[in-house]
Amino acid sequence: MSDTTDTHHPASSIQPPAKASKQSTWESALSLFLSLLVVFAIRSSVVEAFKIPSGSMIPTLLTGDYIFVNKFAYGFNVPFTDWFMDKAVTIIPRDPPKRGDIVVFKYPKDESIYFIKRVIGTPGDTIELRDKTLYVNGNAMEHVELPPADSDPIFKKMQEPKYEQPSLKIYNEHLDTKTHWIMLDTGSYSTNSFGPVTVPKESLFCMGDNRDFSNDSRFWGFVPLKNVKGKAMVIWLSLWLNFSESQYFFRPERIGTILN
Repeated sequence: MSDTTDTHHPASSIQPPAKASKQSTWESALSLFLSLLVVFAIRSSVVEAFKIPSGSMIPTLLTGDYIFVNKFAYGFNVPFTDWFMDKAVTIIPRDPPKRGDIVVFKYPKDESIYFIKRVIGTPGDTIELRDKTLYVNGNAMEHVELPPADSDPIFKKMQEPKYEQPSLKIYNEHLDTKTHWIMLDTGSYSTNSFGPVTVPKESLFCMGDNRDFSNDSRFWGFVPLKNVKGKAMVIWLSLWLNFSESQYFFRPERIGTILN
């Protein structure tokens, strides 16, 4: 009797942990799945991180800046609907983009690519450039050159030889109630003038702050409102690595910069 009892007790003591182990594995998998679901839902509808790969928004954004984009800025969308539909389903509408907003959008010519530019014109606006001065609805948007004491540190942060030309100048441009930086190449005349054009319904006219080095609405047309993914909020990292050219830039002072 004692032998039978001894042989059965170990077996009965091993089984429950095995069952518990299986249950724990499923619970861990479910927990991981739900965590990922929440992360992707937030990314789809609330906030998403983007990296700036080019200089079209210099001097506001530099190559290698990492930013957070507020996808709730223009309305709350049902998560994941933009993955499967031509346009996300909005359940909490908000005001559309305004002149001066920095927006991330799907490039109209290839919607697998994301662009970031500044909104210059909204539906019904007439946009024109005359001698590098921006006109919105016939009104000139004043731009004032920054003194060297203010512009020189900005140029140093760019750390790109092609932006060391003496013809490049940084200005404060007043666009409606917003004031922001732009860069102009005073030695280039190919982009001196443009338009006038009128922005159609459900569309935006967008330009880069690096006015003479930006591929934008002047060249490929308007941005459909449905292509807008969100509004740029803040720089959370500024780091550039280019192993082929042995380049490494880390700009800790840019971390936390609020984008205007």
